[in-house]
Order: sequence, then structure tokens, then C-alpha cells
Amino acid sequence: MKVAVLDINGKETGRKADLSDAVFAIEPNNHAVYLDVKQYLANQRQGTHKAKERAEISGSTRKIKKQKGTGTARAGSIKSGVFKGGGRMFGPRPRNYGFKLNKNLKRLARKSALSIKANEKSIVVLEDFNFDSPKTKNFVAVLKALDLENKKSLFVLGASNNNVYLSSRNLKGSEVISNSELSTYKILNANQVVLLESSLEEIESNLSK
Repeated sequence: MKVAVLDINGKETGRKADLSDAVFAIEPNNHAVYLDVKQYLANQRQGTHKAKERAEISGSTRKIKKQKGTGTARAGSIKSGVFKGGGRMFGPRPRNYGFKLNKNLKRLARKSALSIKANEKSIVVLEDFNFDSPKTKNFVAVLKALDLENKKSLFVLGASNNNVYLSSRNLKGSEVISNSELSTYKILNANQVVLLESSLEEIESNLSK
């Protein structure tokens, strides 16, 4: 698949990037995509929720009424969950929501996500660029030139670039990541995926295994 390479002014450079069909033109596997997105979102959960149970409530341990003869149910502790102020029965406890997926499935999910975006014409290849210093207005100018100012965009760098990253950090709709941070969720969550030229070789190398 041939895609025109653009510069930061949104103009074609005259060069074409060759996107591998093995990565950008496969038949998407929706279940693999579902599992990878589910794992990503599960890993974002802190799992620190906690409610006090009866053993953790302050209160008397005295038996509150005699066992028989009251005509009501047996009751041993005021800390029971059936009474006001008692502990929570079967309440949430801290836990880890993460689960494992094998590497081949995760690669398939990422290739499926990139293929979906390529089929939607939502992938842009941009020549490598840098800023002299971190300035948000410089990154906004790039977004305007690419007509991405009011769209969710994901910029994938070939190598970490602090000036570009810091220039984008204040912009809610745009995210700049390196190759190692590429995930199925981030690809699908963006309206437009912008791949810098230097990122293509590593993306195809990592996902073609």
C-alpha cells in the first residue's frame, strides 16, 4: 500500500511510503481487538476499592439479645451487616483486574487496528520533524496544517522526542507516543493516526514477527 508522505505544512513531499500489507491490510480479527482493548482498560483500573466488613467495624461484641424466645431471628453482634452501622456484607476488596494475553494475539490485535484505520483512510504518514523548544503553538500549527485541530489524533514517533511531546501535552485531543507505547486502544480511540516516517520500519518489524 502506497501512501504520500506529507511535511508539517500538510504538503506532499513527492515521496511515497510503502505500508506493508502484512500489517496494514489484513482481515481484522474483531475478537483479538476486543481482548486487547479489554486488557488495556482493565490495566487502567486501580482496584483500590474497599468497604469495611463486620470484623473491621468498631462496636460491642456483646450478644444483643437472647437466642430464643423473642420471636425474631437470631442475632449475635451489632456489627452484623443487617443492622444500621454494621459492616458491609460481601463488600469490594482491593484486587488486580489485569489478565494476561499471549504476544501473538496482541500483535494480531494491533495489526487489525492499523488495518481498520488504513481501510478508513485514517492513517497519515508525516516526515520526521522537531522543534527548537517546547511550544504548544508550534504543535497547534502542525495540527492546523493537517486539518486535525478539532479531531482526536495520535502521533507515533520513531524515537522519543521531548520537545514534540511537551509541545502536545496541553492539548486534550492529541497524543504523542513512541513506538513502544503503541496499543490497540490508542489506535482505535484516535480519529486520525499520524505515523512519522522513522516509526514505520520499527512498527512493521515488531508486528511482522
